[in-house]
Amino acid sequence: MFRMKRLTRICTAAIVAALVFAAFPSNAKSWPQRSVRMIVPVPPGSSPDVAARVFAERLGTRWGKSIVVENRPGADGLIGTSAFVAAQDDHVLLFSFAAPLTVYPAIQEKLKYDPVRDVLPISVVVETFGTIAVPATLPVTTLPELVTYARTRPGRLNWATGGGAFPILMAGFVKSAALEMAQVPYTNQNLALQDLAEGRIQVFATAMTPLLSLVQAGKVRVLAVTNKNRSPLWPGIPTVTQSGYPGIAFEGLIGLFAPRGTPDDRRTRIADDIRAIAADHGVAKRLGAVGQIVRVSTPAEFTAAIEEQRRNITAIIQIVGNPPQ
Repeated sequence: MFRMKRLTRICTAAIVAALVFAAFPSNAKSWPQRSVRMIVPVPPGSSPDVAARVFAERLGTRWGKSIVVENRPGADGLIGTSAFVAAQDDHVLLFSFAAPLTVYPAIQEKLKYDPVRDVLPISVVVETFGTIAVPATLPVTTLPELVTYARTRPGRLNWATGGGAFPILMAGFVKSAALEMAQVPYTNQNLALQDLAEGRIQVFATAMTPLLSLVQAGKVRVLAVTNKNRSPLWPGIPTVTQSGYPGIAFEGLIGLFAPRGTPDDRRTRIADDIRAIAADHGVAKRLGAVGQIVRVSTPAEFTAAIEEQRRNITAIIQIVGNPPQ
């Protein structure tokens, strides 16, 4: 009898526990339980930072908890990503471009994190556009024209880039087009942009946003964007694929990431919240002003996009050899 009563109590407890876990799977609905820290690996005021703050404000409203945006710039995203992983806190998120997960694992032997295990994609939030640009004084308007122009002037043109994937993409372009052009390294992109506007460098690859004012002033001409689709801001400018160079296609994905061990249902719930916020036309208008388009995804779709970028970068590196940085 004692054993039977004890067995009954155990079964009852198990049933109650099962009902509790069924009602609150992985505690998805009880998160967050306190304020959330969102690490952004770029300086305040930059276009990814603008997007981070727009979504942080609205996510905080939906969750009923404050979200503190913490800028950790440096080393092209590596410092902020490393700080995010080192926090080991499920109330710390990362809002970042994908290069720390796609580019640097391919060109650096040792990182302070595992890009697959430690950084879990939640959702793409915005897409930025990569560009290949020239001074307005250079007599070319398309990538094929640039190739023809450069081939008739071997060794007389040079190129530079912003960070992330752009050095690899430009090296891949120069190699695939069989051009003799020298890379000019810069530690300060603003100086490179000044030299581009003055014609001291002939080709520059970087994100769209830093070029906006120079294009509007008529000092710089964009020949192509690296993304799969044309930019709504510059619909007349073709993609690199449309220009005949699909091997250097690359999308500027910026999104939200969770730390290692985050339950799948929580990632899905956050992705759903991002999708709801992205439906606000005011959000799209504000981010469009800085050259970004709102683009959302599921965790699985974001993971697949990152894996595709890794493959593309690896393929270009195999062609180029030792990639520039």
